[in-house]
Amino acid sequence: MGAALAAYIVIANGLIPANADGPLLPGEAWAARTSLHATLRREAPTGTSPVPMTDANLIAGIKLYGADCAVCHGAADGKASAIAEGLYQRAPQLGLHGVEDDPLGVTYWKLKHGIRFTGMPAFGAQLSERQLWQISLFLRHMNRLPAAPEKAWRALKNTATISPVQPKPWRYLRR
Repeated sequence: MGAALAAYIVIANGLIPANADGPLLPGEAWAARTSLHATLRREAPTGTSPVPMTDANLIAGIKLYGADCAVCHGAADGKASAIAEGLYQRAPQLGLHGVEDDPLGVTYWKLKHGIRFTGMPAFGAQLSERQLWQISLFLRHMNRLPAAPEKAWRALKNTATISPVQPKPWRYLRR
């Protein structure tokens, strides 16, 4: 009971930072990583993709990645967008450090369900099963793509930007 009350007091008084630009709390990364890995072991599908790995499916996955993922995870050049720079926790730039070594089902699960306590959204309600698997196939094989998908990946540009702050007209600055 005492620990629960202490936790309530800490949370209710805002003593745990809620800001995205703050540092990690001691143990925060461990708790999130441990919970995620346990969930993935329990829930991620195993086996092969129900969507075949063809050039057409890989290119479709690249296009979907460009539309839905590059804003946070970057393009082939590995450069983070201005939007990605503001994320807590930082999104991996997959053009530099991909997830080719992750099991296919793990990548699919992360795309479908998102990752709590990060900026990774759940795409399960927005994308079809086929689309989720197409992106997963691309990410799994992004370091050894056939020629046509490789060309499409290298051509993908991250166009995500943040609009600069517009100065207020002078009349609004006077009191």
